[in-house]
Amino acid sequence: MSVLFTFPGQGSQRPGMLHALPDHPAASATLERAHAVLGRDPLQLDHADALASTVAVQLCLLIAGVAMARVLAAEGARPDMVAGLSIGAWPAAVVAGVIDFDAALQLVALRGRLMEQAYPSGYGMAAIVGLSVAQLEPLIAALHTPAAPLHLANLNAPTQLVVAGADSALERLMECARRAGATLTRRLAMSVPSHCALLDAPAAQLAEALATHPLRRPGPLYLSGSRGRVLFEMDAIRDDLAFNMARQVRWHDTVRHAYERGARLALEMPSGNVLSGLTRPVFSDGRVLCCEHNRLDFLAQQVACAASPA
Repeated sequence: MSVLFTFPGQGSQRPGMLHALPDHPAASATLERAHAVLGRDPLQLDHADALASTVAVQLCLLIAGVAMARVLAAEGARPDMVAGLSIGAWPAAVVAGVIDFDAALQLVALRGRLMEQAYPSGYGMAAIVGLSVAQLEPLIAALHTPAAPLHLANLNAPTQLVVAGADSALERLMECARRAGATLTRRLAMSVPSHCALLDAPAAQLAEALATHPLRRPGPLYLSGSRGRVLFEMDAIRDDLAFNMARQVRWHDTVRHAYERGARLALEMPSGNVLSGLTRPVFSDGRVLCCEHNRLDFLAQQVACAASPA
């Protein structure tokens, strides 16, 4: 059996998420390194006011994911595969050994700035639960206009979808979706319209910056949350990291691919448990856990058991 570490995307952040990391030397060292690279204390990024910034949110998710994975590694618990949703691809890449943490900090800060500058207000994302792609796409097409665009962004599960676009169009779509039978419609804690063509230009700028940084072949398998499969070649991983902000998320396909490759324990890095809820139905005879609210020794034991020969 194999172990999958999953890294959540924007929307899973919460105030105090970095302060809640384990009291462990590996976490402290990660926070100290982030401070040195960024030139500011990362513990100032996870306050409620600071998290209004896309830059702060993405940096917090990067730092939290890398710190928690390093804590687990120090306790002998390492993944065979990694997968991240959107910004979660960056800590996944660091943990897989693809990119240095220092470079990831600089590039994620740039990623957040580019996204924030492209759409400073008036746009966002909404979750639609209870409708299939076939049911939701006609509603999106009927409401989409050049002035108030809508795009299907995340295919998180067969009936758990996310739409990106203009605020006014999202409000109309949620109303239409409820009338069509959606069991839940909810605006996400996102101020930018991710995972659609609206972010093509910022993604291209990020790709230019990423091109100057060397990448290495992954140790643990690197699963793309956009392509729903393992990527081996450096050019493909570089493309995935730069452009995933402008591409649909295919999380259901990603975790199904991990399961088909033998993963039977999925462990979600901080913050939250959103990915665990999406992953659990796929891991029908496996186990899905989130790091939050579980003891470190228990998590390490579960990884050791999953990694042991049957």
